[in-house]
Amino acid sequence: MDLTVTELRSIVDSEAECSLVDVREYPEYAAGRIRQAQLIPLTQIDRRETEISKRAPVYLICRSGRRSAIAQQKLQALGFRQVYNVRGGMLDWEARGFPVVRNERRAPWSLERQVRLLAGALVLVGVLLSVTVAQPLVWIAGFIGAGLVFAAITDTCGMGMFLARMPWNRAPKGGTESCPAERALVKE
Repeated sequence: MDLTVTELRSIVDSEAECSLVDVREYPEYAAGRIRQAQLIPLTQIDRRETEISKRAPVYLICRSGRRSAIAQQKLQALGFRQVYNVRGGMLDWEARGFPVVRNERRAPWSLERQVRLLAGALVLVGVLLSVTVAQPLVWIAGFIGAGLVFAAITDTCGMGMFLARMPWNRAPKGGTESCPAERALVKE
């Protein structure tokens, strides 16, 4: 089951009992999120499903709706019945001018920016080492280039997934928010 960001906005504004789960990685979440959203990255959905109430509808959001659709399938396989994917995700939410909370000071760089920095640095180091140390070290740059081409073709990024697991990209303990009803369940 899918719903639009406009429908989600109505639900969030009504403060209805719900679980709004943001399945993006922490840097994306910190850069801009819906105030009531609880962060559970897609990579952690399976092991953190007990943090999501099965008593209330679950609304899943990501950047565009792709990862939240995958999370929806995972949660349905785990026995959740009322699971909704938010079509258009945060891109659509922000495009409509709906409110967004940002961790301006504590937010790490976006994963895309981190990947560009690391890939660029590895290419530069590979080229410099091939010129100053040994010519075959140019393959470092070639390997990174091949990885970027693979990432574009498959729409996956191994370097991004690696960087997402680094300590500076982890959410602080207790630093995420959830729907009002979800906060009450956590306190029980």
